Amino acid sequence: MRRIRVIGIGPGDPDQVTLEAVAAMHSVAYFVVAEKAADDPLLAARQALLARHVGPDAKVIAVRDPERDRADPADYQGAVTDWHEARAEAYERVILDQPGDVGFLVWGDPAFYDSTIRIVERILARGNIEAEWDVIPGISSLQLLAARHRIVLHEIGQPITVTTARKLREAVDAGADNILVMLSARLELDGLEDWQIWWGANLGTEHEALVAGRVGDVVGEIDESRVAVKNAAGWVMDAYLLRR
Repeated sequence: MRRIRVIGIGPGDPDQVTLEAVAAMHSVAYFVVAEKAADDPLLAARQALLARHVGPDAKVIAVRDPERDRADPADYQGAVTDWHEARAEAYERVILDQPGDVGFLVWGDPAFYDSTIRIVERILARGNIEAEWDVIPGISSLQLLAARHRIVLHEIGQPITVTTARKLREAVDAGADNILVMLSARLELDGLEDWQIWWGANLGTEHEALVAGRVGDVVGEIDESRVAVKNAAGWVMDAYLLRR
């Protein structure tokens, strides 16, 4: 029986890939990787990581990522569900055509705001592929954010709320005092000027940027850093901790 391996590869630094992840990479015949567009820098980053840990002959099958319907922001859940189904269909075709075990490389840790586990479940639920599968954890951007800023992500005995930028206001209104935010298309921090922020973008890469301080004092610097990182790398992924 073939095996599907979901492999967390950390935020971007090849030195932060675990030994378990490297062993998993060596155990598969090929890797399926989403390609967002021509000359996708994230695809290139995965290929460079594989060249480092597996070798230049690592087999990568790039699958053009289906477009997500963004016409109706109110139906975000439905649009994402349809997108996942389209991804499952595309990946299934590759797995049916290719012999051997397959690896999926996941930025950071597969447990945090990533769809790969759900998509593998969808593929297997379709009934056309029989496979064993497992998940290899990776260092998350949240861990690296804390390490870079030399902070503990929570105060003594206090909880952490982990959410997306889309849900940030709900967390604030619900009384959360210590909020980790991911998936920010843009910074929307109006009304939070007196909160403290620890922010990082493209953590673990050569274009990494860090800013910390009172929101009202540093929000402009963060905006400028986001633009600079995107211009330099071609993409920007950021995460930040907000504390009341």
